[in-house]
This record gives sequence, structure tokens and C-alpha cells, in this order.
Amino acid sequence: MDLVDLIAEKRFLGQEFLTWLWWKSEERGGSVAIPGEGDITVVFEKHMLLESGEGESSEKLICTGLQTELQEARTGLQMGKKLEQARIVINHNSYEYSLTMAGALMEYRNVRLPKTEATENDKSDKPEEVEGMILERIYLLEELVRLVNVLFGMFLKVRLGANWRDELQMIRQWIAKTAVVV
Repeated sequence: MDLVDLIAEKRFLGQEFLTWLWWKSEERGGSVAIPGEGDITVVFEKHMLLESGEGESSEKLICTGLQTELQEARTGLQMGKKLEQARIVINHNSYEYSLTMAGALMEYRNVRLPKTEATENDKSDKPEEVEGMILERIYLLEELVRLVNVLFGMFLKVRLGANWRDELQMIRQWIAKTAVVV
């Protein structure tokens, strides 16, 4: 099996993670409890891409709008489409991260790191200040990756655990409850 086949075979995992994270974020009004760290805020907003089928028979549904207007995406889930891409805002320790995550490859797109005092005043000519600003941006990017990895680890623990069927049933109930039938 080559790499392309392996990616195609396992792409469902990223799609399930995005759906699970969306459900988890709405379960407690945007708060997601991270063991040992407390709550972070995870909000899905403005843009979602859902897919179904493969090859020439694949269909894509792009949903945009405010968080409360993503009913079309919820209806897409109810119709069996898979969440392939989503715009996510994560708040942690007074920092706000924003990214678009593609599920198949767990790819980060359009990442916006938090604004800090150093990045707001980035007009310095002093090399040590520029270096400090760059190091701060690297730290913030690493922190975002760490947070997503922790969330993905939480998902995998549930997904591979004995209680996955119960969790899946709750997700299905959430999809059925929140979807609007046209």
C-alpha cells in the first residue's frame, strides 16, 4: 500500500475528529475541558466544507455564515456528508487562535496567531527585538499545534476506547436534534 492509498483510507479519522470537536464545543457552550489545564474555548464559525462520495461521484457542500447560521452544515451531517474542513477559533490563556483545519490530512490553513504587544509594535530596527518577536510567534504557533494535538489525543482516547459507541450515539442525537429538515 503506498502513501496515497493510506491517506485515502484513513481520511475518515480527521473528518470524525472535526465532527467530534464541533459536537464537543457545543456540548458546553464552547468550553472544552482539557485534563490538567482546565477549559479552553473552541468555536466553529463562518466556514465549513462537507463532502460525500468519492471520485467523480463526490459532492461538496460549502457552508458560510455566522456560527448560528451553520444549520445547512448540520443538515449535511444528517444526510451523511462528512465534515472535511472547518474554520475554528480557539481561546486559551487569553490568547485567541484562528485556523481553518482540513480533516483528511489534519492540515492547518489560514492560521492567525494572537496579537501580542511585541507584534503590535513590530517596527523595531533592533535585531534583538526582531528576534524576540520571531521567537514569540514561533512559541504561539507551537502552542496552537500543542492544543490541537491535545484535543486530537482526547478524541483518539474516546474513539479507540470502549465507550465510543455511547459517544457516537450522543453525537448522532446532537446531529438529529440540531439539523433543520428542508
